[in-house]
Amino acid sequence: MRTAYLEHVNITVSDIERSAALLEKLLGWRIRWRGPSQMGGETIHVGGDEDYIALYTKGAPAGRFAKGVPLNHVGIVVADLDAAEIVVKEAGLKPFSHGDYEPGRRFYFFDWDGVEFELVSYA
Repeated sequence: MRTAYLEHVNITVSDIERSAALLEKLLGWRIRWRGPSQMGGETIHVGGDEDYIALYTKGAPAGRFAKGVPLNHVGIVVADLDAAEIVVKEAGLKPFSHGDYEPGRRFYFFDWDGVEFELVSYA
């Protein structure tokens, strides 16, 4: 039996087009699917062949969560951490907590809706 793997994470965003564009540019992903959500609103799946982030919107979220509630962060491995940081800054977002320790280099950033991402490189 194949070992389990994480297929997707579904997050609510206020501007689905802006969030999809960031993931495409930052991670080299593509829009796999888009359409109406079963709960109203719209969903866009952005990712690769086996995994993706599902972006959901029904307008602006009710409010931002406090850091770590209910999600600490979404961790994504990138090949070129320095290039990824440039994309994050060009999007008007602020990288923080840079770390260079085993097993890799990393930094974090919050998107426009308060979702925290960790980008890490093991290169």
